[in-house]
Amino acid sequence: MLNKIFKLNENHTTVKTEIVAGLTTFMTMAYILAVNPSILGDAGMDPTAVLLATCLASFIGSACMGLMANLPFVLAPAMGLNAFFAYTVVIGFGYPWQIALLAVFVEGVIFIILSLTRVREAIFNAIPFALKQAVTVGIGLFIAFIGLQNAGLSTANASTLVSIVSFTDNFSTAGICALLAIVGTFVMSILYIKRVKGSILIGILVTWLAGIACQFAGIYVPDAAAGYSSLLPTFALTDFSKLGTTFGQCFNVDFSGVDLFNFIVIVFSFLFVDLFDTLGTLIGVCAKVDMLDENGKLPAIRPALLADAIATTAGAVFGTSTTTTFVESSAGVAAGGRTGLTSLTSAVLFLASMFFAPIFTAIPSFATAPALLIVGFLMFSNVTALKLTEDSCTTAIPAYLCIIAMPLFYSISEGISIGIISYVLINLACRKAKEINPVMYVLALLFILKYIFL
Repeated sequence: MLNKIFKLNENHTTVKTEIVAGLTTFMTMAYILAVNPSILGDAGMDPTAVLLATCLASFIGSACMGLMANLPFVLAPAMGLNAFFAYTVVIGFGYPWQIALLAVFVEGVIFIILSLTRVREAIFNAIPFALKQAVTVGIGLFIAFIGLQNAGLSTANASTLVSIVSFTDNFSTAGICALLAIVGTFVMSILYIKRVKGSILIGILVTWLAGIACQFAGIYVPDAAAGYSSLLPTFALTDFSKLGTTFGQCFNVDFSGVDLFNFIVIVFSFLFVDLFDTLGTLIGVCAKVDMLDENGKLPAIRPALLADAIATTAGAVFGTSTTTTFVESSAGVAAGGRTGLTSLTSAVLFLASMFFAPIFTAIPSFATAPALLIVGFLMFSNVTALKLTEDSCTTAIPAYLCIIAMPLFYSISEGISIGIISYVLINLACRKAKEINPVMYVLALLFILKYIFL
């Protein structure tokens, strides 16, 4: 039956290979179960509810990908977009997290419509390649900066805005946590370089266990008043009732303090990153394993994008940020995964993870911070695709401005808007108007109006 559903023989694979590939992908990206509740928890959401929503969204998205598109890709709440959700929309703009969830839901509905039409192709083609890559690179730097903050390594400074933490001051709390984060980053880096499967998740667990050892040794001393709790996990049953604190809250919003145009910009920012991140992952990974047709296209691109859009919409209803196709799916493809059975296997594992919520949500931020740094590096590696020559400066400089704006202005949307505006203005000034897609004029004008009226 499985052979008939997933066309295993046609794809030259077996049930065993597909299941192993699904397990490999899950192990590679399971770190999201620890990181996502930590990030969205900073936005005021209940960590247990976020983890349950993460599991459900990942299950639905991955199952849809497997059954609708028969592709070996796994979905989960996206790194970078969860940071944008928490640190830009909620903390930066001061909007309730319910508003942010509504923006994700609207983005998901729009994505569904785009996935059923050819509009997505027009939008994708309108954005210059350099800016597409710059968005990924900028998000990488942004989440790496957040990782430094979560690790306690980057602290506020009155004269220089930020500086490195003093390891000797409060060593039994802030100092040792920052030191453990450094150790965890090195461990994770080495495991990743050695191509150890699940290197990021293993690195998180090793860092956490090292912290627990320090607590037993009296090196780390819990101080709840200062925000340093005990590192010991509580082995309790998952409180599934927590999901009620986020489920459906995207429809329970108060728009009285929300500017409509700013809300539209937020929705567009979610949509922009989600669209290009998904397309880039699908095409990039498939190209490496010869899954594209003779014209270089992915035959199942439409159902794949639709599965991604459904996952985002469902995730917003459950209570998590944008769900998208993970580039870590390449680990399962490298292990031989070629069909939807790979993604369905990972989907089942995500669903089973709901029963271990108390363990995942107990992992401290200094243990998940190295994951942000490593994932940031993986996203930053796209910088090699940018051509930084004099002939390409009309696209390279806007890409550069897009990249640096994200971490320095602490906002992904600001990076996108500055990149688009600078691209249009620089190309107009250099008499290269013919190279500008008409859609870019519309986007640039909208972002300029944002700065004028908001």
